[in-house]
Amino acid sequence: MRFGTTEEQRDFAAALHDLLQRVDVPTVARAWASDDTGPGEKLWGSLAELGLPALLVDEEHGGIGAGAVDLVVAFGVLGRHAVPGPWVESAAFAPVLLRGVDGAGDLLSSLSEGRLRVAAAVEELAPRAGDVRGADLALLVRGTEVHRATVGAHYTSVDATRTPADLVPAAALGDAGPEVARAVDHAALATAAQVLGAGQRMLADAVGYVCVRTQFGRPVGEFQAVKHLLADVKVALEFAAPLVHGAALALDAGAADATRAVSAAKVAATDAAWLSARTALQVHGAVGYTLEHDLSLWFTKVRALSSAWGTQDFHRRRVLDALLSAASAR
Repeated sequence: MRFGTTEEQRDFAAALHDLLQRVDVPTVARAWASDDTGPGEKLWGSLAELGLPALLVDEEHGGIGAGAVDLVVAFGVLGRHAVPGPWVESAAFAPVLLRGVDGAGDLLSSLSEGRLRVAAAVEELAPRAGDVRGADLALLVRGTEVHRATVGAHYTSVDATRTPADLVPAAALGDAGPEVARAVDHAALATAAQVLGAGQRMLADAVGYVCVRTQFGRPVGEFQAVKHLLADVKVALEFAAPLVHGAALALDAGAADATRAVSAAKVAATDAAWLSARTALQVHGAVGYTLEHDLSLWFTKVRALSSAWGTQDFHRRRVLDALLSAASAR
């Protein structure tokens, strides 16, 4: 199993990073949170030109036909920059789900072109859509049946850039069969990559901050207690990263243990990112507790995504069930 990335994948990640570096993403995110979706839609179009929404769409429908490894590379960059919008649903979940639905070719083409933003819910896993702001299409999955849906009651998220809402089924699109489970795994994995990227960004910002913040005439980063806090975060993130990459390889290979690998990755990435968030908040001191500070964008996003596409308890249970099942089969 090869845990490195290809030159093409590294170039793609660099292109995404360069684009997002040129954009004031925190300002875009705050505008999105206040229902000014114009800057976010413009950014969506720029990312679509690089092929992000087309990654998992097959070439027949204008997509790239890439795999889960490409997906986690891209979503790691999105997480590092706190890009707002229903990207997991539109670029990870819907393309896989709609492969199994007859007559969904037009929707797949629209996805690949970046003209369609999707809100989605799976009744057995996530009965409420995690983010409907800016969505053009709402999809509700019941069992293996896929329905177009209308948006019902809205709710408040700790992450102001996200708008959870109930979805009400409107018209049946068709049966997606086994692609439902694969779509859920891709969505959970993309979420894991996103929170991992956010955790890495918060660690980098925390390290930068403790190098310039002084106390008793010295940068606080020179104090051993601060070094240990940041080192613990680094270790957690470094251990989570190969689990995320390994789960992507398992999905691409159609491995029998792919679902278990995805759940393990989601648990590890979320735990590591949350440790990074708490530590970054701590070393930033009082300034880190303000919503005006950019740290809040990553902190609240990680908190909100910790339960997206399966809570930590749900994924831990999936790992345990898979291990017990494998043990009993021996």
